[in-house]
This record gives sequence, structure tokens and C-alpha cells, in this order.
Amino acid sequence: MNDYGFTSVFAHHLTQYLEFKLQLGFFGKSRIWHLQKFDAYCTQHGRTVFDRDTVEGWVTHHLQTNTYRSWFSYIRDFGRWLHTQGHDTAYVLSDRWIAGRSQSQPYLFSSSQIEQFFGAATQLTVHSPWRWQAAAFFGLMHCCGLRTGEARGLKTTHVDLTDGWLDIVSAKNNRSRRLPITDELIDLLAGCERATAEQFGADRDTFFVSAIGTPVSSVAVGVIFKHIWDQAGLGRPMQAKPPRPYDFRHHFAYANIERWRHNGQDIGALLPYLSRYMGHATFESTYYYIHTSPDFLDAYADITQHTGEILPEVGFQ
Repeated sequence: MNDYGFTSVFAHHLTQYLEFKLQLGFFGKSRIWHLQKFDAYCTQHGRTVFDRDTVEGWVTHHLQTNTYRSWFSYIRDFGRWLHTQGHDTAYVLSDRWIAGRSQSQPYLFSSSQIEQFFGAATQLTVHSPWRWQAAAFFGLMHCCGLRTGEARGLKTTHVDLTDGWLDIVSAKNNRSRRLPITDELIDLLAGCERATAEQFGADRDTFFVSAIGTPVSSVAVGVIFKHIWDQAGLGRPMQAKPPRPYDFRHHFAYANIERWRHNGQDIGALLPYLSRYMGHATFESTYYYIHTSPDFLDAYADITQHTGEILPEVGFQ
């Protein structure tokens, strides 16, 4: 028996999982209630293995009285947590159970593509601030895992190049955070700031600006990204989804997870730091990088195993 009243063979792990969520600040009772229903189902039906039959059997049973599917994330998250605890055969509920939900597959950047992209970004001949700010803008996304909107909205007052940090304020889900930046990135941002301040002044609102001094638009970011990609001589996939600026954020997550795995570090222990660094509202988003696309991660490991020097370093390591 335990504080949550669990009685199945999964009682110990369910309790550990909920305590883990509490430590991260997730106090909602809905998660507990639905997992208690899962535990009762397993006890009643003699389920002793966290496999597909057990999980989907309970989901099918539970849907008879709970048709609103938000609770699917609880059993999915528990399955992913079990993986971080070394239970590699634990079943993670498939996306097909979640109506209307789909995760787009990130574009897989190779080491040479990244090198060619940033090489081209430093040699732009366009008549706009992108000529000197493109490498810094996409460098932030690559090295800090920023969302495109976070880079676009970055205020000059939220960048400290002396102490080496930047503040992401009022970001998605209102999860503000302070991120340390490396000396190399400081130098890149400092050069960008000098050029921009000379033309638009140091008292402007945003760090990155358009040709008329206003914040850059999402459309402009997409256009210059494609321009750099083409100028670098990089091809476009014929059938797969084309690369996007946001894929730098995905690359950041995969790169750090792969580095930890390569170094034999405890990925489960480091994931909370990655989650907070990237501004994820829940672990659902962070676990995605490990368990919803294992083939993708395996492929990523293959192309980066000899080029660890180009992987973005994060400040919390």
C-alpha cells in the first residue's frame, strides 16, 4: 500500500513517477486520479507487464466513461518515464490514439550542412541588416535552442554581453528563463550589436531588426533562411519536409541528448535541465526527442559520432 492507494504490481513505479512530477512542480489531481484508475484496472485484470496489451486495453476500457482524451498524456508520459528508468520494453502509447494530433518530423541537419549554412550566413550580400545579423540570429537558435519567435522578440535590454547571458521573457506558456551563452556566441552577438547600433542606435527595442529598424517578421526569417540555404548550395529533399529555421531548435535538443548518451551520462537525470533550458511547459515535449522518434535519434548518432565539436554546448552542463 502507498499514499496514493495503488495496489497493482506497478504501484512502486507509479508512486515514484508521481513524486518525480511533484518535484518538478506538477501538483494536479487529474493525473493522480487517472493513474489510480489505471492501477485499479491492472489489479482487476491481473495485468503485470507494461506492454501494448495492458496500456491499450486500459485506454479502450477507460474511453467508455472518459471520452475527453487529455488524460492520454498521463499514461504516455508514465511510459516514457519508465524508459528513463531503464525499462526499455515499456510501451509508450501511440500517437494514433490521439485524434487530430500529429508531430511533424524534424529535418535532420548533417554536420557539413550546418558548417556550410553558417559559412554562407557570414558572406551574405543582401542590402539589409541580415547581412551582418543572420549568423548571430541563427547562431542563437542553434546554440541555445531558441524558438524563432524568441529570437525575433529578443530585447536589447535582455542581452548582457559582459556577464554572458540573455533573458527570454514572456515566452511561450509564459515561462521566462535566463540562458548563459558561450564566449564564441558573445563575440558573434557583439559584432552584430556594433553594426546594428551604428545604423539604428543602441536604444532600439529589439536586438534584431528589419531594414527600417522594426522587429523582424516570421516571414522575413523564413525567406532569409531559404536564401542562405540556397546560397550555401544545399539541396532540398524531394519528398521529405524541407528544412526550417525551427529545426535548429530540434537539432539543439537531439545534439545534447546524443552527447550525453555518447558520454555515458544519465539522460533521465539531465532531461529536467534541458526541459527548463528550452522553456518546455511539460516533460511531454522533452520526452518527444527520445521516445517518439528513436529511428531519428539513431540516425542522428550515426552522422555526428565523428563530429562532436560542432554540437551546441549548453550552459547547464
